[in-house]
Amino acid sequence: MASAFASTAPYWVPALSALMVYRRIRRTFGVQPWRPVRSGIRLGILALVACMLIVLAVVQPQLAPAMAVGAVLGVGVGLLALKHTHVAMRDGRRVYTPNPWIGGALTVLLVGRLAWRWTHDGLAATQAAPSALTLGLAAVLIVYSLVYLIGLMLQMRKLASAQASEPQAVDQTHP
Repeated sequence: MASAFASTAPYWVPALSALMVYRRIRRTFGVQPWRPVRSGIRLGILALVACMLIVLAVVQPQLAPAMAVGAVLGVGVGLLALKHTHVAMRDGRRVYTPNPWIGGALTVLLVGRLAWRWTHDGLAATQAAPSALTLGLAAVLIVYSLVYLIGLMLQMRKLASAQASEPQAVDQTHP
């Protein structure tokens, strides 16, 4: 069973990676509907992955500087992205429009690193030690996603409370 699983990896790993990149691109461009449950689940998973990166930085201190720099860059990019994200109510639903340049740059960063690893290390290659560059880029993407998602949740909450506090229009045509 294990050999069948390993022998098919060169086929399903690129397919899953392509699906991941496609979903990231879809979330980066155009008006996006706000899905609070999905966002909460994503926040929980990202927080768990961030905790795992912190544990890895403690266990392997030589990787900590790259991950710290990545985390600081992730905070900066996340705050910049929040500044350039537009939230609105459309047809009674909350929507947001992310900045396509920031999302596109992060997608290029992710795809570029994946392509580098596949072309230089091979698809199924394993390393004795994790790459500081890869973990630094992972820290950028994870921390960016955490900052952006938390900020977006706060903006959406603010939008909903502003919408609720607006007086409803009274129908003047019927007494």
